[in-house]
Amino acid sequence: MGLIEHPSNSLSQKVIGAAIEVHRHLGPGLLESSYQACLCRELELQGIPYRSRVALPLEYKGARSPAGYVIDFLIEDSLILEIKSVDKLLPIHSAQLMTYMRLTGVSAGLLMNFNVGVLPNGLRRILR
Repeated sequence: MGLIEHPSNSLSQKVIGAAIEVHRHLGPGLLESSYQACLCRELELQGIPYRSRVALPLEYKGARSPAGYVIDFLIEDSLILEIKSVDKLLPIHSAQLMTYMRLTGVSAGLLMNFNVGVLPNGLRRILR
């Protein structure tokens, strides 16, 4: 019996391909905002529907902040992409992505560190 493919696999592969294209042109060592801007353009060129810098509210003891959290990318309302440009991914980065997934009900996430020599070495995929 084969493995059941998660519905986000194909979408994840498309997004990873777009990110590899951006990384191939820019390389490592830039600010996260540079990668974000170029990835927006690449997603548009590839016809992948997305929203960037999606605000999520934060509630604390009866007070509500409309933009307490900001998701880097929400792709087709079914995949959260959190991008970084750091020396190495840390557990706190995965925790951040998992929090966004929990708050939105989205079951698939990609954590992507652009500050690596080869982009696939900076990828983590999280399913819940």
